[in-house]
Amino acid sequence: MSDRSAGLAPSRVTAVLGPTNTGKTHLAVERMLGHASGMIGLPLRLLAREIYERIVRQRGASAVALITGEEKIVPPRPHYFVCTVEAMPLERSVEFLAIDEIQLVADPERGHVFTQRLLHARGRFETMFLGAGTMEPLIRRLVPDVEIVTRDRLSTLSYAGSKKLTRLPRRSAIVAFSTDRVYAIAELIRRQRGGAAVVMGSLSPRTRNAQVALYQSGEVDFLVATDAIGMGLNM
Repeated sequence: MSDRSAGLAPSRVTAVLGPTNTGKTHLAVERMLGHASGMIGLPLRLLAREIYERIVRQRGASAVALITGEEKIVPPRPHYFVCTVEAMPLERSVEFLAIDEIQLVADPERGHVFTQRLLHARGRFETMFLGAGTMEPLIRRLVPDVEIVTRDRLSTLSYAGSKKLTRLPRRSAIVAFSTDRVYAIAELIRRQRGGAAVVMGSLSPRTRNAQVALYQSGEVDFLVATDAIGMGLNM
């Protein structure tokens, strides 16, 4: 990691900003794998697991560590660390460092952690912050040497109007804002449409990963989740 107080030469700092589905996280992972070592901080345990598995497929399990508040998989000499933002082992020096969903600096509960990372966490050669375009003025003020890169959405986002749950097209994700609503909607869909996976932060890692796999494999056509799935999960 590193902190500006460590006395290292400043690394190149880039902020890649834009709406969801612009390939920001994909870009950061590709940049990280172009370095001999790297660390990426992600906002969700599920997303960290997804990125970890992706890098393992490319580089092997011995090269990658996964560190979240629930899971810790650290081989003897990992080159890459995939973490939730709070769990990043910043005492480790890496060539590349990235923080995803940097707009969470404004979150009442987690904002202080993201702010600390924005101000102080740096890779030795390259640092990348990923997030919403609304962050540009703040990042320019707090990180004077930053290079801003904006990206456009890769797909079309449109409003389709009100829909009855029982008439949703297959391969739909339904977002609810409480545990009770998630379970109630999932039960309704299961009774009338045949199957639904459930994803919430309160589930165990094993259960959560299994539920995501059900949906991604096509075994069920509906996913009912909290709004956490809006933070970069590949659905």
